[in-house]
Amino acid sequence: MLQLLFVVGLIFLLFSYLVYPYLLKFLLQKQQNASVYPVTGVLPSLTIVIAAHNEEKVLRDKLDSILACNYPAEQIELLIGIDNSSDFSALIAEEYQTKFAACQVFLFKERQGKIKIVNALVPKAQHDIIVLTDANVLFTEQTLLQLQAPFSDAQIGLVDSTMKHYGLKDTGISMPESTYIAGEVLIKEAEGKLWGAMMGPFGGCFAFRKKCFEKIPEHFLVDDFFINMTCIEKGYRSVTQTEAIVLEDVSNDLLIEFRRKIRISSGNFQNLKRFWRLLLKFNWISFTFFSHKVLRWILPVFLVAMTLQIIQHHENSWFYEVLYFGLLLIPITFVVDYLARRQGVQLVWLRYIIHFVSMNIALLIGMFRFFGGIRSSVWQPTKRHQ
Repeated sequence: MLQLLFVVGLIFLLFSYLVYPYLLKFLLQKQQNASVYPVTGVLPSLTIVIAAHNEEKVLRDKLDSILACNYPAEQIELLIGIDNSSDFSALIAEEYQTKFAACQVFLFKERQGKIKIVNALVPKAQHDIIVLTDANVLFTEQTLLQLQAPFSDAQIGLVDSTMKHYGLKDTGISMPESTYIAGEVLIKEAEGKLWGAMMGPFGGCFAFRKKCFEKIPEHFLVDDFFINMTCIEKGYRSVTQTEAIVLEDVSNDLLIEFRRKIRISSGNFQNLKRFWRLLLKFNWISFTFFSHKVLRWILPVFLVAMTLQIIQHHENSWFYEVLYFGLLLIPITFVVDYLARRQGVQLVWLRYIIHFVSMNIALLIGMFRFFGGIRSSVWQPTKRHQ
């Protein structure tokens, strides 16, 4: 059984992280009519929704970046939900009510969590196109112009932005994390162009049609994937708009990022339980869902089995002996990186290994937390400007 799991796990690992991305790249090169969405002269009105809890460090910059967008101010409605903040987030948000023609601030006196805020504010939106965005994600002048452009196609239900990172440092995990996300951007862009089945927007900023929205289960932890899959389930296309660039300060603390990935992993399995029937359609949506998401979510289970197989048989085969030596190097990698950082030496290349291992451990822990039951979607926002 372990040998079978080893073989299957190795196939899943290579397919999801190597074969699938290169397959998308190959198919996209062969696709002569890949859709592009230029900005036209007809601009729809937009509703921007922000849920914020203790975001005073970034909220002012965020709202200023919206004001600086090259988009008619009279066509922007801004709904800000302040989630029982103990800092000056509420005062900052209320200050901007005088700067936006249609800005409403909603003060929640009890901690709600992002999911409940979104469920409360989206139905209040006056416009069909909703831009859901986080307080720490900054807009460029072209963000809204580019984000709305694909909606000229009536079949498109959700449009993701393209995340660019700033504040990268060689002292932590931010560079490997940024590299991973950059690869995800390319994969999701290809999925959208090929089949209209982009597998999950980056939660920091994306837009969707209000008619696609369904109330998110209040105990869910990942709202963006739920909204995306709901759009796809209703027959709409989901795409990435490459030119809709937003800026985010990527996490640099390994422990903080590890905890965030545990939460996301638990939320992934919540969404898998909700949307598993899409896997049975045996179409391009099923293929992308399984290849890009489900395989990566379940891979840690196979990695554990692969590890046990290597440990049991490393003395019987040179192949397993080499892999066993590699396994021994993993904990050494963590120790060497820690000692090097204590001496002010930054071995960034080691952190790519640390990032991959930590990410899969977090996925495994998140899976067990899901099976243990999740009763609340409230979490603390990631520390800003690490």
